[in-house]
Amino acid sequence: MRPIRYAMVGTGTAAELLLTPALKAVEGAVLWSVVSRTVERAEQFAAEHGAQAPAPAHERLADCLADPDLDAVIIATPDALHAEQAVAAARAGKHVFCEKPLATSSAAARAVVDVCMMHGVCLGVGYHHRFHAGHRAVAQALGGGAVGRLHHMRVQWSYRAKNASNWRAKRELAAFWALAGVGTHALDLVRWWMMPTCGEVSQVRSMISRAAWGGPNDETALLLLRFESGATAEIMASVLFDSPRRVDLYGSEGSVHCEGTLGPYGEGTIVVAGEEVRWELAGPYEGELRDFTEAIRGFHPPEVSGDEAVRNIEILEHAVSTDRGG
Repeated sequence: MRPIRYAMVGTGTAAELLLTPALKAVEGAVLWSVVSRTVERAEQFAAEHGAQAPAPAHERLADCLADPDLDAVIIATPDALHAEQAVAAARAGKHVFCEKPLATSSAAARAVVDVCMMHGVCLGVGYHHRFHAGHRAVAQALGGGAVGRLHHMRVQWSYRAKNASNWRAKRELAAFWALAGVGTHALDLVRWWMMPTCGEVSQVRSMISRAAWGGPNDETALLLLRFESGATAEIMASVLFDSPRRVDLYGSEGSVHCEGTLGPYGEGTIVVAGEEVRWELAGPYEGELRDFTEAIRGFHPPEVSGDEAVRNIEILEHAVSTDRGG
């Protein structure tokens, strides 16, 4: 069976250190070509990572998409470019795996979903925490009633940015900063674990701070969610300070506590109802790309649907629009 041939669109840190090494580890998938802002950078990246196309380096996405031997793209560019690039790929008949968030607005994200459906291509979105083996063990335990009825979940994830030069701090490249860097992952985790028994998010409240550097996008964000069951959740995301990365969930019969599991490598410790969870360490990025490759082959739908990616952005939009203070 011929491997699925991927183009890497974007050659920044995520592509260099996370996505491309993960792709190399997926059986039945290969890096075929590369798109970067300059052909020189694309050539360098293609050579370093062994891209297999006869002419693998491109400065223009359209030239890459014109290759009839290309099957799919991995979009790892700034958020504001995602929707346009994903739509172009879908119209060219290429399957689309896009880093989170899918777009900078729910309307743009919905357009991506619709175009992918229209052209019959798979759409996957990079919420890699769903492929953390420990997180998957928790999801299974919750489905089995390990902590009873779910009442409350809390996610805390922050890191310290050196300054406001990060592209996510700029409105022309992103709609969110802390919320796009880590908050969207926290929200996906909350929804993944809680929605099966708690229903949809029915209410959102927020407090947003932009006071440290005074830019247009969130520096610290606090989100409060209520689900249809009455269960609640809180998310803290920030780029201003370091803190323990924690996930806590409380049910009627016990609790879940995760320490150090938020991040790219599938590490950390997890305790469910007083018992420590053990798992075999595996790369979450490898897991998400294996899942998407299997989806292209028709084995199953992608783990994260386009509709779920749209709903995530809708909640983020509501959070920042209901608090425009400093």
